[in-house]
Amino acid sequence: MSRAHVYNRDHINTDEIIPARYLNTDDEQELAKHCLEDLDEGFVDKVAEGDIIVGGEDFGCGSSREHAVWAIRGAKVQTVIARTFARIFYRNAINCGFYLIESPEAPDHINDGDDIEINYEAGYVMNKTTGAEIKFNPLPDFAVEIINDGGLLEHVKKSM
Repeated sequence: MSRAHVYNRDHINTDEIIPARYLNTDDEQELAKHCLEDLDEGFVDKVAEGDIIVGGEDFGCGSSREHAVWAIRGAKVQTVIARTFARIFYRNAINCGFYLIESPEAPDHINDGDDIEINYEAGYVMNKTTGAEIKFNPLPDFAVEIINDGGLLEHVKKSM
């Protein structure tokens, strides 16, 4: 079971995910210590392995940086669910081996602290707290293959 960390706003940008002052490392564990710190100062103290971040429209907008994905992944977050994602963030996530869920309805049915279960293959999120079942379109097979291989670089190495 995963706990939801809900941020009811649109346009959460990459600077809020990982502030630029921490871009001097690519170490995910180090980046994780500052994940969402400018948006939610206490996030790193309350997030647990496998938890989920929920946001609104255009999550991950702003500067293109893999560091934003690395910070979230380093914090052991299972996935981010948002109404929509900035396209560059979305592609960076796949390239880094991190599954995102785009669902226009999900943020309306998930509250902060709710217990969530996800069936990635069937394409639904089950809110165990409220009983709501939210459908989403699973990622295409090629993207899942990249994610399962650990990201684009590992996928290319495997294919050689």
